[in-house]
Amino acid sequence: MGLMSELFFHLYKLRPSVELMNFCKEELKKISDRVTFTNIVLWTRKDFLQYSHQLTLDLNTVNKYLRLSENNRVIRFNKTVQSYPDHPDRFDHWRQVLCRESVCGRCYWEIERSGDYVSISVSYKSISRKGSGDESEFGSSDQSWSLFCCPDSYTFSHNKIETALSVKSISSRIGVFVDHSAGTLSFYSVSDTMSLIHTVQTTFTQTLYPGFGVGFIRGMFSLGSSVKLC
Repeated sequence: MGLMSELFFHLYKLRPSVELMNFCKEELKKISDRVTFTNIVLWTRKDFLQYSHQLTLDLNTVNKYLRLSENNRVIRFNKTVQSYPDHPDRFDHWRQVLCRESVCGRCYWEIERSGDYVSISVSYKSISRKGSGDESEFGSSDQSWSLFCCPDSYTFSHNKIETALSVKSISSRIGVFVDHSAGTLSFYSVSDTMSLIHTVQTTFTQTLYPGFGVGFIRGMFSLGSSVKLC
């Protein structure tokens, strides 16, 4: 075998390895691009605030036992039935409300809570509004994800699968961060620092809307409980 023939022979033998290396490089690049997009670590409140959105509560969704105030930015559980008009989007049993604005891309918002029973949620618009079944309660179907804040416990729930959280106490101010494309939902206790309460990785198939349950969670209630959009 001549020198050139021998060289071509060895190059031919190496060809599958070169193709494999090129394939691996392309796949690694795809993974690297995705990791860069989805797993950005945000360490300070300032980092989160660059994704902040101004939210307002949707009058057409609010339960009649919840009272809106301060330009639809505060919701409070009240024993007096409010004179809201009938509307197909209104929650008629659960003391819940959705925001008017949807969540897309990366979005961050903060709320101040008071009282004993508050749920902080994100939901698809297609969630049921009528009746006392699981299909219309935040966190009890595949339509919504919810952080339940009760006097002695904190629980995350989706599709009625509950996760008891080990945190003993959290600030009255809670921050919520959503990366819709990456399927990330995170809750933070906001004080002098940002402390992670819980995070979940999933796949969002529809547009999300922030929502809140106030003063009435799974049969437990507390008059005067409230949520304020910051």
